[in-house]
Amino acid sequence: MTSSSRFRVRSVIVFALSTIVLAGCGSQDSAEPEVSTEVRTVTVEATAPAPTSIERIVIPDATVPESAVPEPTASEPVLVSMPPVVCMNLQSAQNAIQAAGVFFSRSEDASGEGRMQVNDSNWIVVEQSPAPGTLVGEGDALLSVVKIGEPNNC
Repeated sequence: MTSSSRFRVRSVIVFALSTIVLAGCGSQDSAEPEVSTEVRTVTVEATAPAPTSIERIVIPDATVPESAVPEPTASEPVLVSMPPVVCMNLQSAQNAIQAAGVFFSRSEDASGEGRMQVNDSNWIVVEQSPAPGTLVGEGDALLSVVKIGEPNNC
């Protein structure tokens, strides 16, 4: 059922229920005729025709030898310069690393307690590895953090 069909069915139901409620709001005079409303819900299921498949035929071009077509190569990892992120909250540090072009960085609890960093903005970076300016790829950046308000070198 399409969303427009659902909308129409829901609109009819809402209208019918509104009519029933308003009919019940009349006076208690028994001289008025009784109003009855019948509500019917109709569900219509539309079926789409099966997609047609078109067979693709590839005819080799006689002018280009197969040896001239380069083989696809695995993409090389992207390396970017590690930004300085010490004394930033963890969320801002991750944003800076992502802005540089690396989207996966790691963080660890510098207190040694092994706490997980659930709300990144509640933690502050006290040490980073590698040092700023070093080329890093995905997962190479390791940020040591403590909760904001705990003793640190910032």
